[in-house]
Amino acid sequence: MAAREDAQARVAALPRPVVFTNGVFDVLHCGHALYLAQARQLGASLVVALNTDASAKRLGKGPDRPLNNQQDRAALMAALESVSLVTWFDEDTPLELITELKPDVLVKGGDYDMRKLAETAVVERYGGKALAIPFVDGYSTTALVQKIRSSPQAIK
Repeated sequence: MAAREDAQARVAALPRPVVFTNGVFDVLHCGHALYLAQARQLGASLVVALNTDASAKRLGKGPDRPLNNQQDRAALMAALESVSLVTWFDEDTPLELITELKPDVLVKGGDYDMRKLAETAVVERYGGKALAIPFVDGYSTTALVQKIRSSPQAIK
């Protein structure tokens, strides 16, 4: 894990091309693992930027989200074989962090229109690529949380 102030130097030391993705990754599930593995295949290194707890709360996923705090989410993310480096961003988007790190490839999930993201313009301006990876159907943290909460065993 790299503190925000150390991230630029740590990324500079990674094998290129560097792939960058970001998100809350609150409750890791198989869909996340498959997405991150696909992202890693696009380069030699994968940097994952996590929303801080404050940033995640502003996304409006629910008053009790994220369920896992940023330290725990980062520890789980760092344990994944496909992930080379984990860092954080406290802003609403990772635009500032991407500008600092200058990854070779920006990757987002398939629900994003890459042409509409300000991050895409920044990455393309310095010669990088921005790609969307299709989602694997049937995986959603929000759906998983709802399923757990609706389970009779969860009420005990």
